[in-house]
Amino acid sequence: MTTTTLAVLVPLLPFLGAAAGLLLGRTAPGFVRPLAVLPSLTSLVLAVLVAVRQGGGPAIDSHTELTPTGSVPIELALHIDGFAALVAVLVGVVASCVQIYSTGYLRDDPRYPSYAALVSLFTSAMLLVVYSGDLMVLLVGWEIMGICSYFLVGHYWETPEARAASIKAFLVTKLGDVPFLIGLFALATDAGSFRITTVLGTVASGGLHHPTLVALLLLAGVAGKSAQFPLHTWLPDAMAGPTPVSALIHAATMVAAGVYFIARLLPVFQASSAAMVVLAVMAAVTMAGSALAALAQDDIKRVLAYSTIGQLGYMTGALAVGDRDAAVFHLMAHGAFKALLFLAAGVIIHASGTNSLAVMSRMKDLRHRVPDAYWTMTVALLALAAIPPFSGFFSKEAVLGAAEHVATGHTEHAPGAAGWIVLVSGLITAVLTAAYATRLWLLAFRGQGAEAPDHGRQPLSMTVVLWVLAVPSLVFGLAYGTLPDWFDGRDLTPVLTTSVLGTGLALVGGLVTYGAWRHTTALAARVPLGAVVAHPDADAGTVEAEAIALHASAFGDVAYAPDPADPGRLLLGPLHRHAAVGFHLDAVYSALFVRPVQAGASLVRFLDREVVDTYVRGAAALPRWLGAAVRRAQTGNVQTYVSALLAGTVVLVVAALLVATGA
Repeated sequence: MTTTTLAVLVPLLPFLGAAAGLLLGRTAPGFVRPLAVLPSLTSLVLAVLVAVRQGGGPAIDSHTELTPTGSVPIELALHIDGFAALVAVLVGVVASCVQIYSTGYLRDDPRYPSYAALVSLFTSAMLLVVYSGDLMVLLVGWEIMGICSYFLVGHYWETPEARAASIKAFLVTKLGDVPFLIGLFALATDAGSFRITTVLGTVASGGLHHPTLVALLLLAGVAGKSAQFPLHTWLPDAMAGPTPVSALIHAATMVAAGVYFIARLLPVFQASSAAMVVLAVMAAVTMAGSALAALAQDDIKRVLAYSTIGQLGYMTGALAVGDRDAAVFHLMAHGAFKALLFLAAGVIIHASGTNSLAVMSRMKDLRHRVPDAYWTMTVALLALAAIPPFSGFFSKEAVLGAAEHVATGHTEHAPGAAGWIVLVSGLITAVLTAAYATRLWLLAFRGQGAEAPDHGRQPLSMTVVLWVLAVPSLVFGLAYGTLPDWFDGRDLTPVLTTSVLGTGLALVGGLVTYGAWRHTTALAARVPLGAVVAHPDADAGTVEAEAIALHASAFGDVAYAPDPADPGRLLLGPLHRHAAVGFHLDAVYSALFVRPVQAGASLVRFLDREVVDTYVRGAAALPRWLGAAVRRAQTGNVQTYVSALLAGTVVLVVAALLVATGA
């Protein structure tokens, strides 16, 4: 079987599995789980074969015209180079792990068949984006992921949070997709083709007429899809969906698509220095802001959501300094340890019965209740904090090293200003990342208080997947010496200065957080163990009512008080309440966009009701009045009709005589 045929089957098999799952979900429920798992596993095997055959050599290109358009042609095209082959393997690994994990996590969910089919469709769409050599075909996968995220985030549609989150995710990403589509058309118009190789050839020859405008239009779509400032607000709310969906979206699909798109078309963005600086600023604000927000979250999944936003900021930062290899390297390392973090969080939530770190911090021996999640999440958090020799250290230091090269003028892949912006913000974020990773670990696993309630053992399918993902989280970074063969031959060895500085800052962040936790733990000892703590600020969120009710028997009387065991509150000080709500960006959007739109809608409704409807009612009233007058003349009395006839006859005779006399 040719490599091209194998590559076609990679996205096709999950698509067929999704179609079969939707058709057979109700009539043959016994086939649902095999149809969810087997296509993803087979697609993974084929993706590995494609990667082996590609071997970091020349790109595999194949195309056929989809249909005559009369202008710019649209083609079914494949373009598989080294990093596309590796990203496809990442998608296959994470998707397969998510499907296996979901068989246990959602084993009693009545909507599991539709869920599994949508996950398969989601996987197929991302693989289509990765392998596509035509921008319009890539756009198809891009938009399918958008609609899949809408349905999956809203899986628990009975809850208002899930419904609101799914709508928000769809609308915010679509807000970025509108300029993105315009940018694609502008790019194809200049190149005369949607083929990626043709577009890149046009850029190389200087044929792109408005590079800054095109790049900024495309960046809007990337900001929406990859949750970058200012269109990142949908991602934390998307935690209302099932935890395996969060793992899939955050690790290998959806948010990874925007980073992958820039990496694929990086020369388009490098054609404009202004666009690269804008990309650097976007990455810097995203990194630092999301890390501060993560340090203030109580929901364990929202901590990880803001963490994803920040790590995506590292990837876009690497692209802003022109290093595609470092960006994709971090994309792959992050995909492994972030999928592990979410799936381990799912085990912890299953065991504790809550998402709240404040509640978990009052549970004793939770780490002994879930030892698999404890050890694997520890590995993943060390990778997230970029502690050597875990994978995050090598990939994050590759990003910082690339930024240092640009900032110090050792390379001209990007403006020097972009290098300094990414380097400084990346180092600051390294401290904050280690801080919130340490805080999460301490609150989740080092709690003091009553015994955690027993919610039963986790299915084997959930725990096995954790150890599978722990392997690349630990050792993937050690393979950096072989990765240049799969990219552009660029050395990804971490730069000594940034490695020492980045690791040192990470250790400082972790140690300071640990010290703050020891201090706050002593303070927490003064609070009765029967109190379930919560944030005191209404806008910072409180423990959910169902979580309180669930733990009332374990913790005694329930009371609301400031969380004394939270080191994040001590570290952030007065900034905490603002960071906890994402620095009020949703409120800003509500004031700038939502309320004006609602006011405009109210005005239109008023004009429609009081003006337009008035004319319509008036036009209907006149015939009604005339009809009523005519109806009164129809009495049904024959004598009245004869009298009227005689009267009319007399009138006509008199009129005729008058006319005749006048003549």
